[in-house]
Amino acid sequence: MLAGKHIILGICGGIAAYKSVYLLRLFVKAGAEVQVVITPAGKEFITPVTLSSLSGKPVISEFFTANTGSWNSHVDLGLWADAMVIAPATASTIGKMANGIADNMLVTTYLSAKAPVFIAPAMDLDMFAHPSTQRNLQLLREYGNHIIEPASGELASHLVGKGRMEEPENILKAVEEFFAQGQDLAGLKIMVTAGPTREKIDPVRYIGNYSSGKMGYAIAEECAVRGAEVTLISGPVSIKARHHRINVVYVESAQEMHDAAVSAFPGCDAAVMCAAVADYAVENYAAHKIKREHDEVPVIRLRKNPDIAAALGAMKRKGQLLVGFALETDNGVANATEKLHRKHLDFIVLNSPNEPGAGFMTDTNRVTIIDRDGASREYELKDKRLVARDIIDVMKEMME
Repeated sequence: MLAGKHIILGICGGIAAYKSVYLLRLFVKAGAEVQVVITPAGKEFITPVTLSSLSGKPVISEFFTANTGSWNSHVDLGLWADAMVIAPATASTIGKMANGIADNMLVTTYLSAKAPVFIAPAMDLDMFAHPSTQRNLQLLREYGNHIIEPASGELASHLVGKGRMEEPENILKAVEEFFAQGQDLAGLKIMVTAGPTREKIDPVRYIGNYSSGKMGYAIAEECAVRGAEVTLISGPVSIKARHHRINVVYVESAQEMHDAAVSAFPGCDAAVMCAAVADYAVENYAAHKIKREHDEVPVIRLRKNPDIAAALGAMKRKGQLLVGFALETDNGVANATEKLHRKHLDFIVLNSPNEPGAGFMTDTNRVTIIDRDGASREYELKDKRLVARDIIDVMKEMME
C-alpha cells in the first residue's frame, strides 16, 4: 500500500525515539520514500547519521543547512508528502502543533502539510492524562489529524500506565489501512455541504444552530482520500479541510449556501447534503445594532429559506446521486422517509440529538441509512470519520 508514497517522519525528543528507527525501516521496506524531520531535542536521543543511513536522505532539523546556508523549505515538504507521521510526539510538540507555535522545522512542516497527518504520542502517564495535553490532542483531532493512541505499560519513569508510543508495526498498519481504502472514487466530482448557516438579525446578532461541521468535513475528507475531487460548501465553522483535493467554498447564510450548491451541483456526480441549514431567515433585518437602552423589545419576523436539497432533487439528472441528512428528535424513521421522497433523494442519513454521543458538537455519531425502497441499515455509535466511511461506502455501492 505504501509503495511509491512520500512520507515525512517527524521525530521528537523522547526516549521512544529509538522506536522511530524501526518505524523508518518498516516504511522503507514497504516501498515508501521517507524524509526524516527531527527536532533539536530529538537528536539527543537518536543520531541523524543512523536515520540518514536508513532513509537514504539527509535528515532535516534546522531551517537552514549550517555549512551551506541553504534553506530547507517546509512549504515544499508539505506539498511533497502523501502523509506525515510524527512518532514519537511529545507533549511539547503536541502543544505547539495544536496552537500553531512554529518555532522549529517539524512544526512549520506540519503547519504546511496538505496530506493526512498521523500523530503517535509518547510521554509519562501523568503528562498524557493532564487536561492540557488532552485538550491539545482534542484540538488536533478537530483539525482532522489522526491520533494513534499510546499503549499502556511500563514507562521510562518505571511507572505503569498509558503513555507508551504505539509499536512501530501498529503505526505502519494504521498508515497502510488509511491508504488501503483505495481510490475507488477517482475521477468523480462530489459536492458536500457542511456546518451551520447564520441568518443576521442586525450587524452583531444572528440566528444559528449548534452544528460544528465535523460530520460534513469528515465526509469531504473521506471522499478526497478515496480519490474524488470535492467541492465543500461550508458554513461558519472552526475546523479546516486539510486534503488537497478539497476545494472549500465558504458561505454564511442559507441563501448563499443555496446559490453555491445550485451552481456546483450540475458539474458533480454526487452530492451529500450534510449542512444544518436554517429553515428561516430574518425578514426585517436591522441595518444598525439594536440597542436595548433605547429601543423597544424588537419583533423579529421570519421568512422561509430556500430548500436546498429539494432544489437539487428537482434538477438532478439521470446518473447523479443525491444524499440527504435528517436530524430528528421524534418519529425519526417516518420523518426521514417522508423527507427522502419529498426531496427526491437517493438515500437519507438519520441521526438524533437525543442519542448520547451523537448529533451536534460531538466526535461520534450513530446513524441509520434509509434508501428509496425503504430498506434501512442501522450502525453503532462510532467516530464520525468511520461514520463517513460507512456513508460513502453506501454511496459508492449505489453508483455502481
